[in-house]
Amino acid sequence: MNPEEEAKEIEDEIARTQYNKATEKHIGKLKAKIALLCSKIQKKSGKKGAGYSIKKHGDATVLLVGFPSVGKSTLLNQLTNAESKVGDYDFTTLDVIPGVMEYKGAKIQILDVPGLVEGAASGRGRGREILSVVRNADLILIMVDVEGIDKVGVIEKELYEAGFRLNKEPPQIKIDRKSAGGVNVTGGCFNRDTVVSVLREFGIHNADVVIAEDSDMDRLIDALMKNRVYVPAITIVNKADRGVPKTGSDSICISALRGTGINGLKELIWKKLRFMRIYMKRPGKEPDMKEPLVIREGSTVEDVCRWVHGGLKKQFRSARVWGPSARFPGQGVGLKHGLVDGDVLELNIS
Repeated sequence: MNPEEEAKEIEDEIARTQYNKATEKHIGKLKAKIALLCSKIQKKSGKKGAGYSIKKHGDATVLLVGFPSVGKSTLLNQLTNAESKVGDYDFTTLDVIPGVMEYKGAKIQILDVPGLVEGAASGRGRGREILSVVRNADLILIMVDVEGIDKVGVIEKELYEAGFRLNKEPPQIKIDRKSAGGVNVTGGCFNRDTVVSVLREFGIHNADVVIAEDSDMDRLIDALMKNRVYVPAITIVNKADRGVPKTGSDSICISALRGTGINGLKELIWKKLRFMRIYMKRPGKEPDMKEPLVIREGSTVEDVCRWVHGGLKKQFRSARVWGPSARFPGQGVGLKHGLVDGDVLELNIS
C-alpha cells in the first residue's frame, strides 16, 4: 500500500468513527499518522528541476493565488507596474510574475503565481513548486471569480493540506523534549493518554507539554509539525459587476477589468500586513514627511534602531516623539516606547 492509499484508508476510518472521550485517543493517533503521511507524500511528489526562486523585495511579499483564468494577471496590472500577459484561456501565467505596489509609502512586492489546480498539495500541476513560493509570503490573496466562489473552499483545502494556516495564530502549545520521565501534560482539555498516543507517533516518549489554549486535536498536531506556515489571507471575488455576493471581514469584491474596488483592496492589504508609518527627524531639522519608515504595528523605538542599522542600538542615547503615541510634543522616550502610525521620531545617538 502506497502512502496515498494508506492516508485515504485512515481518512475513511476517521469518518466512520464517532468522536467522544472513549475514541479521542484512537482518533488522535489516526490524525497524527495522516499528518506524517501527507508530509511524506508532499516530499515524494516534488520534481527535481529549477523550480521557483523568488528574491523578496520591498517591505512585504504578497502572493496572488487561484485557479486559472480568474483575472489574476489583470489584477496584478491594476495593483502594480508589472506587465503580466493577459488572456481568456487557462494557464496564461506560466511563470511567477513579480510586481511592486506602492501604497502609503510602502513598497509591496506582489507575485502572480501559476494557477493552482486541485491536487496541488500532492504535487499535481507543478503544485509543490507553486506552494514553495507561497511559503515566502507575508500575505496570501486568494482570488476567484463571482461564478466560481465555491472554489474558495477548494483552494483553502489545498493550502491547508500543504501546511498553511490562514488567518490563524500558532498554537499556544509548548513541547519540551527530555531524556526520561515520560510525558507530563499541563493545561488543555485532552486526556493525558491521548497526548501520549499522539506524541508517540512522532517518536516522542519523554516531554513536558504545556497547553495554554482551548485547543483541539488538529492544533496539537500542528504544534508538532515543522512545516506549518501561519499567514494572513484575503479572499478576492473578481468580476463583481456580474453580481456581488456577501463577503466577510477578510474578503472583498472587485472588478479587475474595470478597476472597481482596487483602492479598497489596497487599503485591506495594508491593514492585513499590519503596517504603520513612522516619520524620521534629525535633531534640529524638519521631519521627512515624504518617505516614511514602514514598519509593523506594535514596533518600538528599539525595533526602529534595529531596522535602520543593526548596531544603532549600541549608539542610542535618547529619543523624542511627536504624534499619537506622545503624551506631549517632543516627549523624551526610551528604547521600549511603543510607536503608533503617524509618529515622528527623533533619534539621538553617540
